[in-house]
Amino acid sequence: MFFPLPKTATAPFCPAEVAGSIVVPQELPWWKKALRFAGPGLLVSVGYMDPGNWATDIEAGSRFGYRLLFVVLLSSLAAMLLQCLAARLGIATRKDLAQLSSQRYPKAIGRIQWVFAEISIIACDLAEVLGSALAFKLLFGVSLPVGVALTALDTFLVLGLQGQGFRRVESIILGLVGTIGICFVVQLFLVGPDWHAVAAGFVPSLHALDSREPLYLAIGILGATIMPHNLYLHSSIVQTRAVSGEQGKRAAIRLTRVDTIVSLALALLINASILIVAAGAFHATGRHDVADIGDAYQLLAPIAGTTIASVAFAVGLFASGQSSTFTGTIAGQVIMDGFLQLKIPCWQRRLVTRGLAIVPAFIGVVTLGDSAIGTLLVASQVVLSVQLPFAMYPLIRFTDDKALMGRFANAWWVSASAWALFVAISGANAWLVAQVAGLA
Repeated sequence: MFFPLPKTATAPFCPAEVAGSIVVPQELPWWKKALRFAGPGLLVSVGYMDPGNWATDIEAGSRFGYRLLFVVLLSSLAAMLLQCLAARLGIATRKDLAQLSSQRYPKAIGRIQWVFAEISIIACDLAEVLGSALAFKLLFGVSLPVGVALTALDTFLVLGLQGQGFRRVESIILGLVGTIGICFVVQLFLVGPDWHAVAAGFVPSLHALDSREPLYLAIGILGATIMPHNLYLHSSIVQTRAVSGEQGKRAAIRLTRVDTIVSLALALLINASILIVAAGAFHATGRHDVADIGDAYQLLAPIAGTTIASVAFAVGLFASGQSSTFTGTIAGQVIMDGFLQLKIPCWQRRLVTRGLAIVPAFIGVVTLGDSAIGTLLVASQVVLSVQLPFAMYPLIRFTDDKALMGRFANAWWVSASAWALFVAISGANAWLVAQVAGLA
């Protein structure tokens, strides 16, 4: 059953400090309960539409048209499975993935997992820095180094949210995601893609991956889609809803599954829209070499026939970077608290993470110029790819464990699907890293 807990009006938005703070009265009708549970899926979904996704989707659409749309679809379905497992773990055990890993593995293993998780957050934040810096340049004409420096100001945004409550943060994320969605609806309308080819692109085809280049990009899309720290994050923030007893947990898992699937379906639509816009604007007009976000911005206006398309592109890019900022901060808090039992204010956590991301971003744009954006974005996605199996393995093991999960342990077909996905992603990521390192 759902049980009432007193809601603290001034609760900080860091999830470790607001567990059970959102009350879901048992007498509410189903649809109102669903609305109360809506939010955590939206927070994790922003990691699936960050600037790293933009880079891979734009290159895929420019070079191969609509052929790789099915890769975006399958990657999103895989993400839905993993995020549903993370949410189930948090609700069933009332502990997050980081806490359970710290408790159930030797201390040395836990520390290694923590280091990998922190690296994934920094790599993701690097993509956010680069995306936001480029958005500043495109919208206001500042140089990339100045744009990188301006990204440090988002620490004050995080500080301003301290004490605003978790629902307030979810509302802000909804606004930012809505902004991204509107921007791409505008671009789709202006570009006018071939919808018959779009539909065909969603049909899985091994023929589309019959050479090294599209396969490389397909694995890049996969690596950019599933973020390892999102698994830690989701298993924690679902606990902001107050539930009790087996019946209440079962209902919570069902409603959270709806929230997760709907939110990631929205991320799927946005990622597909990025690829469709790139295919319709560039590939269809003979521009098969657009692999840089800045180039895409410059070329959209003359192809679409209006500067509105370019402005919408830059605004969406900025919203993408900012939305990921908030979730990256919360994920960092979850990981630090779970593995180290260490709590620091959110703004301090944000300052440390952003500082570690700004340094390589600033060095890159100063030494490499505008070309640093594409190079560093690809590098950040490779780093994320390497970290993913280290979060997937304990997640699947824990949700398979009947002693830990009880009646909520994975069904055999869920377990088989998850382990098959683990093998496929591990193999694909190993191949991607080998390609980038020049070993294959």
